[in-house]
Amino acid sequence: MQTFTTLTGTAAPLPRINVDTDQIIPKQFLKTIARTGLAKGLFFDLRWDEKGKEIADFVLNKPAYRKASILIADENFGCGSSREHAPWALLDFGIRCVIAPSFADIFYNNCLKNGLLPLRLPKAEVEKLMQESTENPSANAKVTVDLERQRITAADGRTIAFDIDSFAKKCLMEGLDDIGLTLQKDSKIAAFEAAQKPRQPWLYR
Repeated sequence: MQTFTTLTGTAAPLPRINVDTDQIIPKQFLKTIARTGLAKGLFFDLRWDEKGKEIADFVLNKPAYRKASILIADENFGCGSSREHAPWALLDFGIRCVIAPSFADIFYNNCLKNGLLPLRLPKAEVEKLMQESTENPSANAKVTVDLERQRITAADGRTIAFDIDSFAKKCLMEGLDDIGLTLQKDSKIAAFEAAQKPRQPWLYR
């Protein structure tokens, strides 16, 4: 997966609580296991009307936020079903970091395993970031997320510290998903198989 070290980009405000995974990527887009091509379905029912036209007042359809790479969300973001397509769709659109007061656990872990950084901050901090991104979108490019130092630099220059599990941080910074972690043990796996094959050859037929 793509590494995550430092991200500077536009922050899009989404002041909605309990945004579930069906809102993030509706069920009709779950027919593929490809991780690309899902950006069209991201927030589909919020971004598009029944005739397929953009809903102008949805944040990601506004000119200032079309290239947002940070999403400022509200409580319990990513609740609902466990579909991994939700972080895939966010990443395919260009979102690399979601900041919220709280996340659904499965969604949170799916993000970490796919290179998307979910950050929990106190509600007051999230509300301030959301207000800033709403009132002054032209300043959003100054929002920086520094994973190594574990801090956010807001548009006004203030810094906000955040916590993250040390193992998750290592995996994000090194671009290691579950497969990548396993392949780090490739030589040991090969040695085990070489020793096992003569004893249990039927496993290799």
